Amino acid sequence: MPVLDTDGGEFTLDGAPFRILSGGLHYFRIHPDHWTDRLRKARLMGLNTVETYVPWNLHQPRPGEFRFDGGLDLPAFLDLAAAEGLHVLLRPGPYICAEWEGGGLPSWLLTDPGVRLRSNHPGYLHAVEGWFGALLPRVLDRLATRGGPVLAVQVENEYGAYGDDTSHLAHLAELLRQHGVDVPLFTCDQPGDLARGALPGTLATVNFGSRARQGLAALDALRPGQPKLCAEFWIGWFDRWGGRHVVRDAQDAARELDELLATGASVNLYMFHGGTNFGFTNGANDKHTYRPTVTSYDYDSPLDEAGDPTAKYHAFREVLAKYAPPMAEPAPAAGPKLPAATVQLTESAPLLADLPVLGTAVPALRPLTMEELGQDFGFVLYKAVLPAAGPALLEVGAVADRAQVFVDGQPVGVLERENHERAIAFHVPRAGAVLRLLVENQGRVNYGEGLHDRKGLHGPVLLNGAELTGWTSLPLPLDDLGELSFTGTAGPVPGPVFHRGTFHVDEPADTFLHLPGWTKGNAWVNGFPLGRHWSRGPQCSLYVPGPALRPGPNELTVLELHAAPSHRTARLLPHPDLGPTEE
Repeated sequence: MPVLDTDGGEFTLDGAPFRILSGGLHYFRIHPDHWTDRLRKARLMGLNTVETYVPWNLHQPRPGEFRFDGGLDLPAFLDLAAAEGLHVLLRPGPYICAEWEGGGLPSWLLTDPGVRLRSNHPGYLHAVEGWFGALLPRVLDRLATRGGPVLAVQVENEYGAYGDDTSHLAHLAELLRQHGVDVPLFTCDQPGDLARGALPGTLATVNFGSRARQGLAALDALRPGQPKLCAEFWIGWFDRWGGRHVVRDAQDAARELDELLATGASVNLYMFHGGTNFGFTNGANDKHTYRPTVTSYDYDSPLDEAGDPTAKYHAFREVLAKYAPPMAEPAPAAGPKLPAATVQLTESAPLLADLPVLGTAVPALRPLTMEELGQDFGFVLYKAVLPAAGPALLEVGAVADRAQVFVDGQPVGVLERENHERAIAFHVPRAGAVLRLLVENQGRVNYGEGLHDRKGLHGPVLLNGAELTGWTSLPLPLDDLGELSFTGTAGPVPGPVFHRGTFHVDEPADTFLHLPGWTKGNAWVNGFPLGRHWSRGPQCSLYVPGPALRPGPNELTVLELHAAPSHRTARLLPHPDLGPTEE
């Protein structure tokens, strides 16, 4: 593969002028059986490059434990890109933002109460060095200097929006070089953050979604005569629970793209294909109010969540054909979908009754955070005994992020971080009544100082003004539901309860799970974690990738945290419902 040169006023590949026409495509948000399809569609739109982040938290779920298999086989993804004739911009972080849980930083970093993320804190740097030591040897053979597709590697991510410690960026760049990364390095920042986030001797790039000439002018003012790359041209946006589904007009985005390319600059579309925050992997924002991101990362992209071309795909294809040889092959068609079907969830397994197969409780004087329990995703169930009957006021230091409160198994209320709720009043029916709080991690903050986002109950916990001690903390990652005891039940079943049903598939294809009448929880198909459902929207369906299905019987499991509808049915439909686009 040719090698990228950034020394002159324009990019060159082996001495020939080259324009980077790239699109974001995150392998970890796409079922691996779909990687080839999505890469092919990138080329057919007119792109010559794809960009991907690397999520440290998935690849190293525990200290010393690394995963590069299945959907995390980054070398295989890079090889597929090369086979499609595409170059790659690789963004290994260690911090990636990406609206991803914790910005991609592993939760176990937060077990150190004094850790300072994205800094020269010794504990943080030691962990980063271990991560790069495991990651980089696996990608060296995929660098362009060794015949691979990776043209350039990013140093950190939008650091200028977080800090101005150039020595930290320099240390990360030196780590990349020490491990053999010899392709160009680059930083990326928004126009107002360029001076803080740029690194001397490293290509600076800029991020924006409009006003291309102004954004590029800011980059030129910082680095006159340098090749210009918009490393994130925002052509859509992400959604948060309780908001609206954000969209951007296709023709407006295409017009802005045309304006950008007319300057001679290179571009990376963010996103070309967004994909899905499967399972518990969505991030959150906290600018004085906590706002979790939804499961879908459709992003109103040229390829939708199911990988089908949108109006934006066709509009961008026309623009790109003005600046690169047009595609001789036709644009791809939408993929097949399952026919509509109804799934009856006839079996149930109450969560509070199946605790022994879901985790092991840890006793302590106070509630323990998820990080102290060695847990990254899911829930924690806290339990304590109430000493006396009568009126009770429970006060907690903080809830991260949503606590359902039960007394002797009966729900008495909910505390939500998003609403700044920290106290709840209820009646204790008897001395020795059991208090339980089921706390959900709704996504660690992925941007800003809120990254130090430890999950669970934060103490002290006060009962009528006195500290309540003698707790057990039960981690519930819900990564294995195989031992749940399901039984057939009729009529309404109060939550939190797992509900299960089966449905038949002749030929697997993509579909969308709709749960009308359900309130909040998670869903799995054949053990594959689809993500969160929540009636507050905007997202009202979950994408089900065809490769997660199989010919014949398939199993759907839905965790309902509140009361399931009396019909206890779900719908599989060939189209999504991502919610209204207006408030």
